[in-house]
Amino acid sequence: MNTPAHLLIGAAVMGRKSTRPVVWAAIAGALLPDLSLYLLAGSALYIFGIAPQVVFDELYFSHNWQTIFAIDNSFLIWGGLFAVALWRGAPWAIALTGAALLHLCLDFPLHHDDGRAHFWPLTGWVFESPLSYWDRDHGAMWLAPVEAVAASLAAITLWQRRFGWGLLVLITLLLLAEIWIVRQWLFFFTDS
Repeated sequence: MNTPAHLLIGAAVMGRKSTRPVVWAAIAGALLPDLSLYLLAGSALYIFGIAPQVVFDELYFSHNWQTIFAIDNSFLIWGGLFAVALWRGAPWAIALTGAALLHLCLDFPLHHDDGRAHFWPLTGWVFESPLSYWDRDHGAMWLAPVEAVAASLAAITLWQRRFGWGLLVLITLLLLAEIWIVRQWLFFFTDS
């Protein structure tokens, strides 16, 4: 699932009965499982000038990068943190960890050959789903529009909660980014 969709859905689900700070925490939590990818790929591409093909065909699948992805995409780590947040009763921590956990639940069935080791540190096993949110050969032509609709519904839900102009602008930008990304996946980034 695309990151903007994760942020919108995470905020809508984990910030449904909350204040602005809790919604911001949910947005942060929904971002955290993808943050290392942005930092690693962004540094490789824009600081070190490494070609995109090397970044996404080699470095992405390297042991070092996959280890980092396993840590920040671990059901065990996020589940444990979510349990602590529930035990402590801290709304912002529940929203943050819950949104991260929701991110993993949505990603798990939607990565064909680019998944993560979601059960680290117990195992390095990676589920290779028959479905992919971006790969047309694995259902993206129907999954991507469903994702865009889900993100749109989440955005509408968040707009209706009237959390203020800052969040309204961010939600609008995230929805526009989601629609643009889905368009790119469906019409430009394909092996077919």
